[in-house]
Amino acid sequence: MSMISVVVHGLGNIGRHVIQALETAPDMQCLGLVRRAASLGTQRHDLRGLPDFADLDALIAARGKPDLAIVCGPSRNVPEDAARYLAAGLHTVDSFDIHDQVPGLVRELDLAARAGGRVAVTAAGWDPGTDSVLRALFEAMTPCGTTFTNFGRGRSMGHSVAARAVAGVADATSITIPMGGGRHSRLVYVLPEKGASQAAIRQALAEDPYFSQDPLDLRFVANREELAAVADNSHGVFMERIGASGLVSNQRLSFDMRIDNPALTAQVLVSCARAATRLAPGCYTLIDIPPVTMLPGERMGHIARLV
Repeated sequence: MSMISVVVHGLGNIGRHVIQALETAPDMQCLGLVRRAASLGTQRHDLRGLPDFADLDALIAARGKPDLAIVCGPSRNVPEDAARYLAAGLHTVDSFDIHDQVPGLVRELDLAARAGGRVAVTAAGWDPGTDSVLRALFEAMTPCGTTFTNFGRGRSMGHSVAARAVAGVADATSITIPMGGGRHSRLVYVLPEKGASQAAIRQALAEDPYFSQDPLDLRFVANREELAAVADNSHGVFMERIGASGLVSNQRLSFDMRIDNPALTAQVLVSCARAATRLAPGCYTLIDIPPVTMLPGERMGHIARLV
């Protein structure tokens, strides 16, 4: 079995779990981590014995050139980060999660990937990601109907990162609360920086694209201990569709999961990294990728076992 060599970009919640997921992958090896120069040498427990580097060139000089980069930074940094790794001749996988911007990013990364004969897999988490696949299958099974995707209750990593990026916010956690019918509210706990204007923080969050479309409940906390008490990684989704198959109505489909958010996101990224090495050049989302390419081992063995 040939090994896929990987560099991990970023050591946040997802990056830490990607490193762990790579340890369990029988066909992958992690050469190291690329992170901010100011962070080098910190979080040794999370690095799990891997070396860290300030840039890709330094990693290549020490460990050789990897096949693929798993980009684990904030979604707003993904377009630039993924393009940089593609230009360096690596496949890329990321968990970009700003839904309405995914089509534009696919077009952008498709050009960059094809130019270098590489593969980019974007929006590779669980939503967007594996939930996207289920929505596509639900529509294939019942073409006429309505699908509702209900998230939570749980901590949203993307929304939490967006809240922490607001001026005056020292730390924050965003909880997604399902309201039914695919609607959600956002409960955001914010630890403000000393002297920061709570009114300004409230306005900035309300206007941010991550929060502007949903009811927002903003609560300020006094210290990190209070914030830590609500910042667990649990999340989940309940997806349901009622539709018609041919001329027969009232077909009811549902999917329910309760998960550790960053751990599942990381596992999807690692599985998509495997798929990226088996696809033709270009940019893909999960609905474009045959599921069998995400599994280790040979295709016919999976057909015999799963079909």
